[in-house]
Amino acid sequence: MSLLLDEILSKEIAERIKGKTKSPFENAYQAAITTEGVGYVQGFLVNAGKPSSPLEHAWLEMGDRIVDPTLPYLDGTAATLHYFPAQRITVKQLKARVEEAQEDYPEDDPLPIYGTTPYEYYGDVMLGGKEYAEAHEQASRFSTALIHQYRDFN
Repeated sequence: MSLLLDEILSKEIAERIKGKTKSPFENAYQAAITTEGVGYVQGFLVNAGKPSSPLEHAWLEMGDRIVDPTLPYLDGTAATLHYFPAQRITVKQLKARVEEAQEDYPEDDPLPIYGTTPYEYYGDVMLGGKEYAEAHEQASRFSTALIHQYRDFN
């Protein structure tokens, strides 16, 4: 089942938390800890309106809906944005992991959160485990198909 992006709620939450451009992990974290009934998700985003490589991203899931507090800063709509989840984290787990990261590595940003080691590698960037590699592969295949389709029409 594919979840639908709730544009209205995404924009309302972005305004409430005073979301920031190019801060999907922080925006999703702030929204998660201040919104009832959500789960925090990390994965990849592909914009069909501007075909390019998948972007590492974070958003919330609320029932059968995606809530993206970074939506106002993206060039896209519910019809053009495609989300590929790699890791779902409860708000309780999210808070605990951020607190632990802040204690253990106070000089580093605690977000994004990756699974337990060993990590797998994608190119030059270390990502989470197998689920991250699989989500990235799905997003890359989708993005590549969009790029080829875009080139064929132009």
